[in-house]
Amino acid sequence: MFYMFPQWFDAGFWNLFQYITFRSGGAFFTALIFGFMFGQPLINLLRSKQGKGQPIREDGPESHILEKAGTPTMGGVLILGAILVSTLLWARLDNGYVWLVLFVTYSFGLIGFWDDYLKVSKQNHKGVSGKIRLGLGFIIAAIAGYWVMQMQSPDLSGQLAFPIFKESLLNLGYFFIPFVMIVIVGSANAVNFTDGLDGLAVMPVMIAAGSFGIIAYLVGRTDFTEYLGLHYVAGTGELTVFVAALIGGGLGFLWYNAPPAAVFMGDTGSLALGGALGAIAVATKHEIVLSIIGGLFVVELLSVVIQVLYYKKTGKRIFLMAPIHHHFEKLGWGESQIVIRFWIISLILALIGLATLKLR
Repeated sequence: MFYMFPQWFDAGFWNLFQYITFRSGGAFFTALIFGFMFGQPLINLLRSKQGKGQPIREDGPESHILEKAGTPTMGGVLILGAILVSTLLWARLDNGYVWLVLFVTYSFGLIGFWDDYLKVSKQNHKGVSGKIRLGLGFIIAAIAGYWVMQMQSPDLSGQLAFPIFKESLLNLGYFFIPFVMIVIVGSANAVNFTDGLDGLAVMPVMIAAGSFGIIAYLVGRTDFTEYLGLHYVAGTGELTVFVAALIGGGLGFLWYNAPPAAVFMGDTGSLALGGALGAIAVATKHEIVLSIIGGLFVVELLSVVIQVLYYKKTGKRIFLMAPIHHHFEKLGWGESQIVIRFWIISLILALIGLATLKLR
């Protein structure tokens, strides 16, 4: 909406609202202020409605049963509210990529909200069945894949780009849609598995989002794409505003999620944020780079898959507990120790991922 100010008022100062960088800053601070303003009232509301809060797994680390019992969940609503308000105010609403990412984010957010609601109302950590969650996620991702193919230019539509290799493109045709389904659903569930300790998921999400904000800005400008040898994707620069809103909302949430957490984001937040990362990666043609920048999420997801498959085959476990952050808890690492070290790993992986932009 604010993008229209130069048309509504005289030029001069109002021309600032045409610049993505300025509007991204505005989106960041709007989302951050939103989080600070509505964080505590939301926590009070969730606590009054949920009573016992999020159910704690009985097979999890023993300390969780004592320390985390009674903590309300669905705090992802705070992040999603901040993102929505900020994006609608500061982004160009005639940009298809903005609506694509909003669609994926809030569709996965609804799945997560449904799952959290069932867990809280039934005081059972199972929630929505895995098959239903995956089925709905694949439908959403399939729509997003087709949507992207229709928006992108004929020379990029259905193509898979590779990092480092400057001109390489693999034409997947309509097989691009199943590929997108794997990327987005995998990203959503990977972030969901990572969300197991106070502050563990939200900071790596912000780091990954910030990296993709840079990528979106670069691939949306012909001057940078020509210099760096990237594939130009018209319109993706506007996703920088969405990313700034996500980071602002994430920081506002982290204020209350820092150990000891006053609220958990729940599947409402983790599925939505993971889906958003996947959608941005698809829109910017950097799906493979997502596996580098979001490498922490990949490891968390793989630890669960490997644990389940190995246990079904042998009846034994590779990890003391999956996802892998619980394995380190079982080894005696403190929660803050695990969280901060995982943040460091996320930052390193993000820098490696961004380095691929120049290594061509």
